[in-house]
Amino acid sequence: MTHKPLAGSERRSVPGARATGPTDPLQRLRVSMLLRRSAPDELAAYVARCTHAERGLVPITRADFARRFGARAQDLAAVRAFAATYGLSVEHESAQRRTVVLAGTVAQCNAAFGVDLQQFDTGSGSYRGRIGSILLPEALHGIVEAVLGLDDRPQAKPHFRRRKGAAAAAPRAEATSFTPLQLADLYGFPASSGQGQTIGIIELGGGYRPADITAYFQTLGVTPPQVIAVPVDGGANAPTGNADGPDGEVELDIEVAGAIAPAARIAVYFAPNTDAGFIDAVTTAVHDTANAPTVISISWGGPESTWTQQALDAMDQAFQAATALGITVCVAAGDNGSSDGVTDGADHVDFPASSSYALACGGTSLRVSGAQIASETVWNDGAQGGATGGGVSAVFALPTWQQGLQVVDSKGRATALARRGVPDVSGDADPQTGYDVNIDGSSTVIGGTSAVAPLWAGLIARINATRGTGVGLVQPLLYRSKTACRDITQGDNGDFAAAPGWDACTGLGSPNGAGVAAALGVPAS
Repeated sequence: MTHKPLAGSERRSVPGARATGPTDPLQRLRVSMLLRRSAPDELAAYVARCTHAERGLVPITRADFARRFGARAQDLAAVRAFAATYGLSVEHESAQRRTVVLAGTVAQCNAAFGVDLQQFDTGSGSYRGRIGSILLPEALHGIVEAVLGLDDRPQAKPHFRRRKGAAAAAPRAEATSFTPLQLADLYGFPASSGQGQTIGIIELGGGYRPADITAYFQTLGVTPPQVIAVPVDGGANAPTGNADGPDGEVELDIEVAGAIAPAARIAVYFAPNTDAGFIDAVTTAVHDTANAPTVISISWGGPESTWTQQALDAMDQAFQAATALGITVCVAAGDNGSSDGVTDGADHVDFPASSSYALACGGTSLRVSGAQIASETVWNDGAQGGATGGGVSAVFALPTWQQGLQVVDSKGRATALARRGVPDVSGDADPQTGYDVNIDGSSTVIGGTSAVAPLWAGLIARINATRGTGVGLVQPLLYRSKTACRDITQGDNGDFAAAPGWDACTGLGSPNGAGVAAALGVPAS
């Protein structure tokens, strides 16, 4: 049987990692195979209408989407036949998600996919990995678009920063931290409880304790939202008890989104922190007919350069599907400034925030006077090493709503924006002006762009509740508005500077709730 390389599947080892030997051939693993969709041109044409904010455009229902754009029956059959040839079992199959999850041993996967799985030591941990391309039989080329999960290196990091020191235990006399409700008031969010909406939250580790969630909302005087844990690929709600670990991300996301839209259901999709787990969590949320989220919040990501092209494409396509279904996807832009934590001296942006179908959420530092915003600048805390992500994508083309914009560097030089610019919007992210939350039973203050994604998701849920339907892709409408965002013009994130209008630090700016609602079709009450 002739095998050929799968385009975009090339992998390199993590910089500094060393191979320590072959992976145990009897070790079992899951592999997610993403198949081509039916009628891709038809879907692309519909999404293009969304990107032009065509009036009266009705989102496609999940049932109709599955019928028109899911995987073809003959393609699913071809993958099942391939699995049987190599002794792999079909653990899960979804025509709607275009995904077949196979299970088998390392030896079976090595033979099936033409790889040599090895163990790699990074100095701080180990992972199962591969180098080079995945090979597939000629019959599957054109059918299979991605094979994910052979390599189980951590694909993403949470983008939160916990404030350290005595000030983290409680707010200071002069307000330097805020509850989500205080921020909603400061940003002028429209009155709504999010009734009838579901906010989907993607998590790649850790968990929440219901007692923490209940206690937190009691301190706010708010009825706790209904929180549902949705397992994906063996993931689960598994709190570690470490507030500096992924629990900090999980409970931050639930508490921020739930405080702003307490009558909304919160569906938390738990998956392993791999490329397969991340993408499967997103596609599960997008196509979830039971919980049916209308907005999804993602506070995990990594530099574009750490993703394979097949994984970049798969996630971007998942967000494209969300657009067609009227789902808004809010994604944190990262906490490591213009380098995104890469040490090669170049500028990088975080993915999946850099997908054009994601509402990329950057960070500010917020100061108040009384009950009003006194000033807001780019979040960049050089002393603690945190700064909002932002810059220009190396992967994604310039979207229509960013055409004609400029990017300004930290020396004040302006150049035409040539590719997708990040972020789109922003909000309070500085740990020194952060969010009062309860993590693993302790009150603390957390910042980072992780908090901005659920902040915007809560706002979108409020607006959707008033609209009665999901607004979907909001970027074309926000970029068209003159009043949706508070322009941030001071500060930098390293190599990029804030400037009037859009910039590669804070995007269009922080939310003016009433202006956002008006831009998205909700008139002032």
